[in-house]
Amino acid sequence: MRVYDLLLDRNGNQNWWPARTRDEVIIGAILTQSVAWGNVEKALAALAGEGILSLKDIHFTAPEILAPLLRPSLYYNQKAMRLKAFAAFAEQACGFNLDRLFAQGLPVLRAKLLAIKGLGPETVDSILLYAGGFPVFVVDAYAKRLLLRLGHPVAALDYHQLQTYISNRVPKDLALYKDFHAQIVRHCKGFCKKAPLCSGCPLSAVCPSSLS
Repeated sequence: MRVYDLLLDRNGNQNWWPARTRDEVIIGAILTQSVAWGNVEKALAALAGEGILSLKDIHFTAPEILAPLLRPSLYYNQKAMRLKAFAAFAEQACGFNLDRLFAQGLPVLRAKLLAIKGLGPETVDSILLYAGGFPVFVVDAYAKRLLLRLGHPVAALDYHQLQTYISNRVPKDLALYKDFHAQIVRHCKGFCKKAPLCSGCPLSAVCPSSLS
């Protein structure tokens, strides 16, 4: 929590995920796989320009029309099929009524989402946290890199083990989980890169590299 407090003091609340609807959160979470968010924004704008704003719209849009609109997000043919797969699931599971979808219990729903082709745990947990309102901590390569540099013994942990490691050390709070994840991403893009920029780092007071 000391790490979070330092990042919050430097950056302020990140108010993440940037979306107008839960459908847009889900679409963005799928599109952001392996690409920077700026590219996702371009793809979302292209979809909006064609009036494709919801999972229902995606469901009734042919792949050959959908895929070119996703070109900025890279791997656009694959991502078109992943969006179509999620939309088909949403149609079958809840008739596109996300209130019904997210009223299911977390373990059951998470297992169903992970069964959708092309969706890994990071994408699924982003959907559960930011669209579903479940207190599920999203972990990624940024989180692992940051913890390793801060001296935590997490090198051998897989996704779910790392998620448990963090969740056991952070109060279970929806707003906190959302902002802490966003803070980690921002910090690792700005300072804790693959080649770290330690000068001016807001975590210098707690980072072994800075204290040594």
